[in-house]
Amino acid sequence: MSKKKHTDLTLVPAAYRPVDEAPQAQQGERARAADSEEGGSKRNLHYPEAPEALPVPVVDNHTHLDFLDGTVKVSASEALAAAAAVGVKGLIQVGCDVQSSEYAVQVANEHANILAAVAIHPNDAARLAERAQLDQAIGRIEELASDPRVRAIGETGLDYYRTGEEGRGAQEHSFREHLRIAVEQGKALQIHDRDAHDDVVRVLQDAQLPKKVVFHCFSGDAQLARICNDNGWYMSFSGTVTFKNSHDLREALELADPKLLLVETDAPFLTPHPFRGRPNASYMIPYTTRFLAETKGIELAEFCTQIDANTREVYGGF
Repeated sequence: MSKKKHTDLTLVPAAYRPVDEAPQAQQGERARAADSEEGGSKRNLHYPEAPEALPVPVVDNHTHLDFLDGTVKVSASEALAAAAAVGVKGLIQVGCDVQSSEYAVQVANEHANILAAVAIHPNDAARLAERAQLDQAIGRIEELASDPRVRAIGETGLDYYRTGEEGRGAQEHSFREHLRIAVEQGKALQIHDRDAHDDVVRVLQDAQLPKKVVFHCFSGDAQLARICNDNGWYMSFSGTVTFKNSHDLREALELADPKLLLVETDAPFLTPHPFRGRPNASYMIPYTTRFLAETKGIELAEFCTQIDANTREVYGGF
């Protein structure tokens, strides 16, 4: 029987190496549960080893620096440094409620290699609507969106996995309001779409759209990839595409126009294989990027160059 491979801590970026106790969350920060989503078992909370650096730097186009995970607390500066060491030259910090959107704007103004996206997450939209607070929250998002460091409205969309039918009306109202803000302020749109492909497409086809639309953490099949190709909508792939059971995602990736591809972590979630379930961070982007390039049959440097060009096309320069 082969022995289980242990993490070589000397290969983990220094800021991400384990400490004895979990970090204490500060006001405005969220913490990811230590239990696995799948079965409730305790996760391995140690960050994985850093990958080999990419030959051409790319951007992590969706991450959450304000979500705590593992047993360490990493600053934005430390996260950027660890990412830069492996060819990840910047990131898009994404909001999912008013507080995290305010943080996104703040951190993007403090760091030259961070841009912001602001929004109310669809699941939060349903909860806020129950308290008659949704429109007020959307109003605050609209104020934040005017900051020049905000380059996208997101993550917004529809989520039928965590919200039942009773909350779908509020989600669609919020989605349409975010679409309006993106159009009026000339921002890209980052879509959260979980178990709601048909309705997301319906809303998009029924609305005035911003110039750039991104399906964050693309979770569709070949059919949705074709729709994205036909409409010029960007597909951002995360570590989920590397999971062994993600056959539909890989079929979608094979069909996707390379000029419409982006890469993301959605950190601290969706850590790529073989580290699934462990904490994720922007320095992990090379694992997913290499998988994407291999699946598309594109030489890695050429693929990174294309990904970087796509990212600048959507969000502009830093």
